[in-house]
Amino acid sequence: MNIKDLDKKYVLPTYARGDVEFVSGKNARLKDADGKDYIDFTSGIGVISVGHANERVNAAITKQLSEITHTSNLYHIAPQAQAAQKLVEASGYDMQCFFGNSGAEANEGAIKIARKFGEIDGEIKKYKIITLQHSFHGRTITTVKATGQEAMHNYFGPFPDGFVYADNILHVESLLDDHTCAVMIELVQGEGGVQPQDKAEVQALAKLLKSKGVLLMVDEVQTGGYRTGKFLASNVYEITPDVITLAKGIGGGVPIGVVMTSLKDVLSAGDHGSTFGGNFLSSRATCEVMDILAENEKSGVLAETTEYFNQELEKFFASHRNLFTQRVGIGMMCGLRSKNAETLTTVVGNAKENGVMVLKAGRNTLRFLPPLTITKEEIDEGFKALNIATSTIK
Repeated sequence: MNIKDLDKKYVLPTYARGDVEFVSGKNARLKDADGKDYIDFTSGIGVISVGHANERVNAAITKQLSEITHTSNLYHIAPQAQAAQKLVEASGYDMQCFFGNSGAEANEGAIKIARKFGEIDGEIKKYKIITLQHSFHGRTITTVKATGQEAMHNYFGPFPDGFVYADNILHVESLLDDHTCAVMIELVQGEGGVQPQDKAEVQALAKLLKSKGVLLMVDEVQTGGYRTGKFLASNVYEITPDVITLAKGIGGGVPIGVVMTSLKDVLSAGDHGSTFGGNFLSSRATCEVMDILAENEKSGVLAETTEYFNQELEKFFASHRNLFTQRVGIGMMCGLRSKNAETLTTVVGNAKENGVMVLKAGRNTLRFLPPLTITKEEIDEGFKALNIATSTIK
């Protein structure tokens, strides 16, 4: 029985899988089971930040596997402490970290911090958390409810109480009340259509929340790890959140999730935990990924790559105004608004057939999340294939 038949027989059908099986990769290149080559403009939905089969990450993982993989968080884990140091120092904030296994888990941790903060701060129980329409915060019951997309709430209730949805950043103030403990936002909404927030509005919100003693929590699961040019989108927006969540690109393909917070005394022993979170394997991978990305940022290579990718994306957009209406995004988190859903589906399908992988996102958006280590040659090859893929679409 082949892999596709095995998948159909034994794996729950929760994904609308593309009809392709990848078997190997190198940086921004992929090869499928039939030997066909592709350029990857998706990096596994923003995960493979330093490219497929990165030699340095592979060497670090292999060395760790030969020594020790897991002992649990009942004991000290050297690479976890080292990863925390790298993350905090790169952020520029005075914070500490909790390690889990995914973005959803990181956001669960953030919500628990906010709820306990609301419990101990004053006589009134503060429990409400405001999120934004079109947001995406995870697939667990709580993070699904935190997600401001009504369609994702179907079937899975009843949900935990206390989530309120603002239409936009400016709408948040009118929703604040004595029971609000936190506001959670994405500075660039990923699943919601690669939609950046307005910088001045975000800065005004941060100032307002500070004055009212309400936490600002920033979901950087997709924007973190230099995806927007700096380590955090929060750095780009020049704000100081109380809580930041990370995952995806900081692990380079190994599952990891992180909550970073300046609220160092809110959680105590027993309040939260994870069996696998930040174990030797995942935190060692994160240490190496952070080193590679920091070196690329410091040397200017990341900025050069980002500029070149966006330059080529602009050329592609200018040549296909019949298909796309707007260019959106920041850094290497980019999108093109398609004129309709049917066109978007056709573009993604044609792209795959012509050897370049791209993504769909909300608001009819063609989403680009290439590896941050993608080369100029790979960028050129990818856009050449994408131009061919779209040449016959009207």
